[in-house]
Parts: sequence; C-alpha cells; structure tokens
Amino acid sequence: MSFQLSEITYKVPVELFIQNRERLVQSARQNLGKEKSENSVIVLQGGIEKNRYNTDAEDLPFRQESYFFWTFGVHESEFWGVIDVSTGKSTLFAPRLDPSYAIWDGKINNEEFFKNKYCVDEVIFNDKNTTISEYLKTQRTKNVYLLRADNTDSGNILEEPKLTGSESFNVDTKFLYPIIAELRVIKTEHEIGVMRYASKIASEAHRAAMKNVRPGNFEYQMESLFRHTSYFHGGCRHLAYTCISASGCNSSILHYGHANAPNDKQIKDGDMCLFDMGPEYNCYASDITTSFPCNGKFTDKQKVVYNAVLAANLEVLKQAKPGVRWTDMHLLAEKIILEHLKTAGLIVGDVNEAVAARVGAIFMPHGLGHLIGLDVHDCGGYLGDATPRSTEPGLKSLRTTRTLKENMVITIEPGCYFIDFLIDQALADPVKSKFLVKSEIDKYRGSGGVRIEDDVVIRAAGNENLSDLPRTVEEIESFMNKGDEWTDSKIAQRVKDHLKI
Repeated sequence: MSFQLSEITYKVPVELFIQNRERLVQSARQNLGKEKSENSVIVLQGGIEKNRYNTDAEDLPFRQESYFFWTFGVHESEFWGVIDVSTGKSTLFAPRLDPSYAIWDGKINNEEFFKNKYCVDEVIFNDKNTTISEYLKTQRTKNVYLLRADNTDSGNILEEPKLTGSESFNVDTKFLYPIIAELRVIKTEHEIGVMRYASKIASEAHRAAMKNVRPGNFEYQMESLFRHTSYFHGGCRHLAYTCISASGCNSSILHYGHANAPNDKQIKDGDMCLFDMGPEYNCYASDITTSFPCNGKFTDKQKVVYNAVLAANLEVLKQAKPGVRWTDMHLLAEKIILEHLKTAGLIVGDVNEAVAARVGAIFMPHGLGHLIGLDVHDCGGYLGDATPRSTEPGLKSLRTTRTLKENMVITIEPGCYFIDFLIDQALADPVKSKFLVKSEIDKYRGSGGVRIEDDVVIRAAGNENLSDLPRTVEEIESFMNKGDEWTDSKIAQRVKDHLKI
C-alpha cells in the first residue's frame, strides 16, 4: 500500500521504503563481505507511543522513530523490524494487542494486513519480545546488528534496543549507525518527491501568513494560520519543529517560540516579521523562513538588511555544488552580508579581514544551514569527509562541515540580526571593534533581524530550490499589497497544482 492521507494529498509510494531496505542491505553486504553477511541480521526497534507525564492522556499524535521509519515506513507504535543481510528478507514484528483495543482504538488488523501494507516478506505478532530472539534462532542467526546512533547537534544518543535473549548472538552496536545515517544523507528521488511536496505546502502556508498578517495581530495567530493551512490543505498533521513566529525585536531571538518566548507579542505597525515554520508529511520535513514587513512596505533600513541576506542566499544557491565544502559556503554568506553592511556604513575596513576576525558571527551567529530529511536537523552532518567542529564564533554552530554531494538536501538560511549582547561584546573587543561603526549600528538596534531559508536539493546539473515564495523586496511588496484575497479555495487549487509536479 502507498501512504496518502486523502485523495487531495500527495501519494507516497511504498517503493520508497522497499528501495531504502535494498540500499541498506547492499551497503551492509559491501561493508561486511560475503562470508560475514551470512547468518547476519539487522534488528531495528520502532518508537513507542507515550502519554503526558503520569497520565493516560496522549499529548501529541504518535510520530515514528526516524531510522525505523526510513527502513520500513511503519506508522504504528511498538513495531520491530528484522532484515536478513544475506538474503534481504524483511520481517516485521507487530505488537500483540489486547482484545479491548478494538473498543477504544479501532480494528485489530492481522499479519496479512501489515504484510500487504508495508510490502515486507513476513509479519509476526510479537508477544513478549522473546518472539524475536526465538525467531532469530530458527533462522540460524549468528550476528545481530543493533542501532546505536549519536546526534552531533544535541549530544544525545539513541540507545540500542534491549533485545531479550541477545546473549545468544554476537551483538554489534557500532557497525550500523554510520551506514544507515550515510544512506539517509543521500536522498532517493522517491524521498525528494515527498520533501518537494512538504516544502510546497510550507510555502503555501507561509504565503497565507504573509497575505493575512496585519498590524495588531498576535504572533500566535500567524502560527495558528500556518498550522491550519499546512494540515487543512496539505494533510500535514505534524510540524517538523516548534514554530518561530517572531516580529520586531523578537526576530533576533534565534529559537524564538519556545516556552520562554511563546509567540505571544502583538505585531506593531512597521515590525519586520521573521516566520521560521515548516510542516512534515509522511515524516519528511520542510524548513522555510520568510522575512517581511507586517504592513507590506519595506523601510530603507529594512531593505539594507533584507537585500544583504537575500544576496547571500542567492549566491550560495548558485555556488553550492557537489564537491564544494559547506564551510566555504558559510564564509561566502558572511562575506556578502558584510559587504552590504559596509556599503550601508555599518562596518569599515577590509571585508576579508573582517571575515577572518569573525565579525560575520556578530550578525550571523548561527550556521548557514543543515541537512534535512526525516529530521529537520537530519543525521550525518559530521560523517564522511566532515572536518571537526570549529571552536570559532559562527563556525562552531555549523551542523555540517561536509563536502556537498549529489542529492543531498540542505537548507540555505543566511541571516543578519542585531543582538545587543553580541554587539556590545564586539564593541568591547579591540580586534572586532575596529570594523564596527557604532553610531550607525545603533540605529538598527531593536529592529530584530532577517533570515531567508530555502530547502535545496544539491544537483550537479543545477540545484533545485524546493521553496516557492516571493523573495525580492519588489515581489514581497507586490504580493502583500495585491488586492486579491488569499482564500481557502485559492490555496486548495494551488495545492492541487503542486500534486501534478
């Protein structure tokens, strides 16, 4: 079966996951060799649905663990999966549900239903976790490969599953992670198709926010409109991350929208809005940022900052090709932004020297972008030929330092912000302060910042920008001030058109 929430949303082919399993088996065989591949299996554990704290109330709809989903495409909770490395045979172990499940949660499906739904070779009901190890014994399994996955951004570890009876096998927890993570880095065309749809839906939701924002609205109302558009029109039940719906000075808070700053400010006339929001569809993420004046008209100062960021975004989009190191793209973005700020009189001196002195990090303290896929900050950023994480300002925030490859999907999101803490710190620094014109920079304090973010497929023949939004000052002003209404029927037709892509 394919995944499609309804006939008006994107149809995800089950071949996406069949192909992923084939890629995993092929890579495992290549790395293990023929002899060691015999009697060897990969065992993955799916996610487990959780309730809120100590209650029996579900907090959010269940969302599958990403590595397991990449491999099997299973949406339900408490599944396990086994893949025979030598034969490629795939087996799902579904939870044995209590009969009362049919009362509270719906029909209890049999093994054949799940076998057909997920196109695996076999489905077995798993009673008490012992079923898996007993099954492996019948298959004469010797080597079991479990996933233990590091996350270089959070520092957290996805612990290997606790497989009852694992002492009967040779268990390895180091082999699988670099293989499956690297496979997730390079997307198939099936995966890109889903991400293209998710990004198009994100673009429509951003357009709805841009078209409907008014001075006097509250930030959370724009978040609500974005959520509504993404789900109502695109079938995106989950968001890929917490919405950043910032305006005015809040636009300089990089992770605005969290509990300490919950999108609660009233939007004032003249405020710049910075909306960083993205839904996910079938677990594949989008991540798009728009920046625009809430009243639909840029001031001269807003144009200075916006055009600096847009120039960096477009040049990186042009220069980011297979074989180019991402760190160099970050430095390129910094240089372009500083050149614009110099023209506007905010900085002085040689721009290359300013980049070397890390002046760029005063205005763009975050990394240029990140890999994106089943997680908004996708895995694999420090695998392959990645250089060690820098300790220098700005560069230390890069979520990858790799050389770009064909069919990587990465965000390009330069930004320019006026953060009092960083400005004051730099003005007190004898090296950085010589590049700064305090009197001019002070005129921009409190204005927040600008970020422009697109989801981009890296291709040698020309990168594909998955985002679809008005981006220049002229395009934004024209779009926001055009008299046509951005109605549900208009959005529905645009989404229908995206399904033909």
